Amino acid sequence: MIKILSILSIGMIPAMITLILIHGVMYKINLYDAFVEGAGEGFKTALRIMPYLIAIFFAVGIFRESGAMDLFTQLLAPVTNLIGIPKEVLPLVVMRPISGSGALGIVQDLIRNYGPDSFIGRVAATMMGSAETIFYTMGIYFGAVAVKNTRHTLSAALVSHLAAVIASVILCTIVFG
Repeated sequence: MIKILSILSIGMIPAMITLILIHGVMYKINLYDAFVEGAGEGFKTALRIMPYLIAIFFAVGIFRESGAMDLFTQLLAPVTNLIGIPKEVLPLVVMRPISGSGALGIVQDLIRNYGPDSFIGRVAATMMGSAETIFYTMGIYFGAVAVKNTRHTLSAALVSHLAAVIASVILCTIVFG
């Protein structure tokens, strides 16, 4: 089974490229012009979202370096202890909606300090895969299409983040004890 999956994964990219070329030939699409046009649109989008990226990275840096994250996690600790969330993963709970790379650094530290097979390491890994970088994603996608009024997106995304955090802890407790 592993050998079959390995062969499939190696052949997937050449197969996709071949399918795109065959599709272009069948429908008489000028693939070079389509590629250049798409690359141009991608470049315009990248320029349009650049201010949002800079603002997000700047805000994350200030949040971490000012000690606000440590203060925030200390304030959350009494509530999260009641739910059963280990206090060691609280920085991840706070950072994951803000920054994927910051969250990955926290997971790396947790796994280095507690081990990948520890309850904390498993909860952190599950949480990392279950949650999204809400503010980054909203900034990029809404910035790309110039959405100013996000309405209920942020509140719904934060509720889903909380659900992912709680589910990570519950599932790891059930599966790993």
